Amino acid sequence: MAIVGVGTTKFKARWIDKTYYELAYDAAKLALSDARIGREDIDACVYGIYNDFFQRQYQPDAFVHDYIGMGLKPGVRVNTGGATGGSALRMGFSEVASGLYDTVLVLGVEKCNDCFNYEVHQHSPEVLRAILYTADMTYDNPAGRTAASGFALAVIAHIEKFGTPTERQMALVSVKNHRNATRNPVAQSPKLLTVEDVLSSRKIVDPFKFYDNCLYSEGASAVILASEEKAREITDCPIWITGLGASLDWVLPQNRPNIYEFQSSQIAARKAYEMAGIKDPLQELDLAEIHDAFTGTEIMAYEDCFFCPPGEGGRLIEEGVVEPEGKLPVNLSGGLLGCGHAVGATGIMQTIEVVLHLRGQAENRQRKNARVGLVQSIGGTLCSWTVCLILKREE
Repeated sequence: MAIVGVGTTKFKARWIDKTYYELAYDAAKLALSDARIGREDIDACVYGIYNDFFQRQYQPDAFVHDYIGMGLKPGVRVNTGGATGGSALRMGFSEVASGLYDTVLVLGVEKCNDCFNYEVHQHSPEVLRAILYTADMTYDNPAGRTAASGFALAVIAHIEKFGTPTERQMALVSVKNHRNATRNPVAQSPKLLTVEDVLSSRKIVDPFKFYDNCLYSEGASAVILASEEKAREITDCPIWITGLGASLDWVLPQNRPNIYEFQSSQIAARKAYEMAGIKDPLQELDLAEIHDAFTGTEIMAYEDCFFCPPGEGGRLIEEGVVEPEGKLPVNLSGGLLGCGHAVGATGIMQTIEVVLHLRGQAENRQRKNARVGLVQSIGGTLCSWTVCLILKREE
């Protein structure tokens, strides 16, 4: 199975002049144009939309389906937190691989910053309150747990176990990803930072400072999946999905053996590598787009995706292994830190980034001779969900 068309809007703090379904329309139109096919050629749709509160609309996928002209075609919505985009791709993959459909549009969209209630919250956004509803409502939510404080616990546990990541190592991730975003025309937060800029930024929750956290975004991204036979009819440059892995961990931390590693990420990566025939990811991958909502979790992902042994992720950023000219560049798009986090669209946006490199279309951020890439999407409390994809260009 192959990706035959891609399209993404710019990721922005606020699309004042567009609704969520107008953003979805823009991304779908770009993907169809890229594949040089029409909407009549799409057999089914999968929508990645994380949070109804963001859109201020229950069942927003139905309105997207209507607006982009897919009425009467099958459509389904996927929601797995930050992993929503990756999970939507997994659903689309399953629908094509099963033989049920030949072409599937996978589209993610989010418009989080319409989520305001000025009278009740005195000009404060409801975004964080909306996200809290995806935490455990019995204990976590009343205790004030947020995404940042939850993942901070994992990073602290990792530090206590291995002594890393250090604050400097995390700052290097932020510097790298914000700098990478300066070469990405759809990125929300392109910025040239120094390590000192990151270290001196205000504390959000220990050990994260302001520049250790991604920003929520508005935007939409879409890809078109096709069966092998159909892909060869559509394009002479198919990008094959050669590996896929997924896992849903125990969502309650007390049910896990530890929180200094994310076993769902390890299982998903291992299954994707096995399916793709990859034995040494550091040597065999040419680039990776991984979930970096927080700098510390990018470093943990180096280990959970088996780029290095446990406890050595910090070394990869210090030695430049994951820099644009390093052995395995990570998040050339800028990742969530630099490009942004339009939650339902994020994993799809990062997949598009890998596709562009494999096609040789990534312009001034192009990874030379890229053949194989990894996309990792994680979501939920302490990385409950993980989806990993291996993409490979036509030989």
